[in-house]
Amino acid sequence: MLYFSKVKTTLIWAICALGVLMSIPNFVKPEAMPSWLPLPRTHLGLDLQGGAYLLLEVDSASVTKERLDGTVDGVRSALREAGIGYRNLGAGQTDVSFFLIDRGRESAMRGALRPLLDGATPGVRDFDLEITPEHQVRLTLSEGAIRAAQSRAVEQSVEIVRRRIDETGVNEPVVARQGQNRILVQLPGIDDPGRIKRLLGQTAKMSFHLLAEEPGTPGSRLLPSADPALAAQKMPVRTKIEVDGARLRDAAATMDSRAGEWVVTFAFDSVGAKRFADITSRNVGRPFAIVLDGKVISAPVIREPITGGQGQISGNFSAQSAHDLAVLLRAGALPAPLTVVEERTVGPDLGADAIRAGLIACVVGFVLVVGFMAVSYGLFGLFANIALLFNLALTLAALSALGATLTLPGIAGILLTLGMSVDANILINERIREEARKGASPSAAMEAGFRRAFSTIVDSNLTTLIKMLLLYAVGTGTVKGFAVTISLGIITSMFTATIVARWLMVAWFRAKRPKVLLLSRLLRLVPDETRIPFMKGRNVGLIVSLILSLASVGLVFSPGLNYGVDFAGGTVVEIRTEGPADFPALRNSMGQLGLGQVSLQQFGAPTDLLIRFERQPGGDPAQQRAVSLIEQKLAADFPDASIRRVESVGASVSAELFQSGMLALALAAMAMLIYITIRFEWQFGVGAVVTMILDVTKTVGFFALTGMQFNLTAIAAILTIMGYSINDKVVVYDRVRENLRRYRRMPLRELIDLSINETMSRTVGTSVALFLATVPLALFGGEAIREFALVLLFGVVLATSSSIFIAAPILLFLGEHRLRRSPESENIDVKQSSSEETS
Repeated sequence: MLYFSKVKTTLIWAICALGVLMSIPNFVKPEAMPSWLPLPRTHLGLDLQGGAYLLLEVDSASVTKERLDGTVDGVRSALREAGIGYRNLGAGQTDVSFFLIDRGRESAMRGALRPLLDGATPGVRDFDLEITPEHQVRLTLSEGAIRAAQSRAVEQSVEIVRRRIDETGVNEPVVARQGQNRILVQLPGIDDPGRIKRLLGQTAKMSFHLLAEEPGTPGSRLLPSADPALAAQKMPVRTKIEVDGARLRDAAATMDSRAGEWVVTFAFDSVGAKRFADITSRNVGRPFAIVLDGKVISAPVIREPITGGQGQISGNFSAQSAHDLAVLLRAGALPAPLTVVEERTVGPDLGADAIRAGLIACVVGFVLVVGFMAVSYGLFGLFANIALLFNLALTLAALSALGATLTLPGIAGILLTLGMSVDANILINERIREEARKGASPSAAMEAGFRRAFSTIVDSNLTTLIKMLLLYAVGTGTVKGFAVTISLGIITSMFTATIVARWLMVAWFRAKRPKVLLLSRLLRLVPDETRIPFMKGRNVGLIVSLILSLASVGLVFSPGLNYGVDFAGGTVVEIRTEGPADFPALRNSMGQLGLGQVSLQQFGAPTDLLIRFERQPGGDPAQQRAVSLIEQKLAADFPDASIRRVESVGASVSAELFQSGMLALALAAMAMLIYITIRFEWQFGVGAVVTMILDVTKTVGFFALTGMQFNLTAIAAILTIMGYSINDKVVVYDRVRENLRRYRRMPLRELIDLSINETMSRTVGTSVALFLATVPLALFGGEAIREFALVLLFGVVLATSSSIFIAAPILLFLGEHRLRRSPESENIDVKQSSSEETS
């Protein structure tokens, strides 16, 4: 232990130096870094720099409908070419059907339709053909064909969405497929998310049609005008597409100098240009309708043949609307409509406030934790603080190397990592102090401190990592960032606490060769050699805990949990007014929208408030229409108010998020039971998990009692508390296991009391460190993170007390007469331990 080879020393400090080097770019501007040193850096999340998060869903039903509609046209053409009579041809939800008039031509009908039945894959059919006794022919689309069509539609939609966004000039957008039929879009730094939603919400299917002579003409349909002023006037448009907009090669917004208005010019490819020339040559003097997504943009009269393959679209465009239409035409049409099922937008000023609040909380938390370690352990506390600095550097370096996105919960994660990382140093220092009190030499005390604390450190950290992996699996972007930050901090703390801090101690010891280890006594939260009989109050502790947990369950039903937008669905808008918010005026204005119950809540300063709307009937499209109405109403009635944040979650997503959150809690409990049972005994596993469940019920009751929002961030807080709760139980249980081997005949009640007393200084010390790291989040972290911090503070107190008054009594109840070995094995172990002590 007192020897580090030159190779190991070089490797340790090379890793530390690399961590510092890779973390530096996160604190300086990119232009200040030398061009020959392209070090990666973390990216700021949308909640820190502003921007929009959109989750789009491809309308799968429309994909199937379009495929069936196309098949209807194909069946009609095939049967006509074969001269086969039919009637009542049409499409259902999953099939195309018609009645065969000439029953003797069934074989010819099958031959004519065979090309339509086969799919793209040889030997695999897209349609199954069935003939009923009434000679109705059904072509049923197979499940495989439906899935393939929907998958192709999503893939095409991803590319088209990416092209549309690239055309707008947004920096570093993220467009990715998510799940079966959804597309994730993250747009950092945009100041007009409404425009992006409009661009992405339009299918942009353009086609050119001749107008019918009069309404009701066969082969025609009435379409509304795209001009709102003329929307009531329907135009008779022939259904036949003369030229498909897919043939467009380019489009641009320009100013028509003759008319003095904005127009969109377009150009066809060679096939489209030839077709356009033929149509305009044969129909001079007739109106030619330009249709976009089922609405007539314009219907100019063809004055002369257009043979150059170019034209222009006019229609009372502004500069912005003309540019947006050109973007849509250049990017291409979506194969199916997209619906926004989840939206989270943050204004840039709110992001700047979040960065400032996060930095203040981090600085204050770091100072408090470092100061606590210094006064508690003196020189060894200084070594722990140095290791803590390298831990932060390595965590930032790892985040940079991964290209991770730093969010406000991620900053909270960094701060919590401070409190959780010093746990390993506290365990080691308390072990060293304990061995020194027993009379061990300085070198022996240091050796034993690191060796005996190591297994406890591994167990406690692995339990937290399991929780964070589950949180990452079920969380959204910001919650995932929190899980990643905590996980990286824990992994790097294993290196800095057990290797870097040890190297510093060894270097000091070899230089000074002290005869006695004198750890600081400026601050001792727990006296040495305590003998508190905790198990005497075990029944009281269990009864009080059970009563509180039952009361907490009752609070879930009445008054109930205040479900946030993540789980309940609906819309939350955060606004800032120039002066104190006028609640009556705002409530009256929002009530006029007819969107159900409206809730207003002050959010921090008197000028900041939240406006909550319940989930809208009519599904996700209705939810998005409500968001547009809210934004328009605020702009009209309160032009001086700025919208700082918008969150809107549809019914489908909120249900999925709630199920995922509950699944994470259940899986966490199961994983902890399995892990602790394997590492210890089943009595330890059951005791830890039952205590953890009781802690969780009390935490949920705390949410119900305080009215705090219960959302994905709440799940993150609960999982963090579960991790710390198990962490604390592992420390106590590890000492119980050690003492079971050391004191063979001591009654289990006395042994558990002894174990708790021996670990009290560590338990209280770690709780205080985590408390000090969390308090700044509650005081300076801003409203967005304050509730999260308050729940963690409650959880720290809860988990610390439950380790003593719940987990230990449960272990005593389950382990009495079960955790002792037979006398024969005891004698063998006693001899072995005696020989080890002699050696």
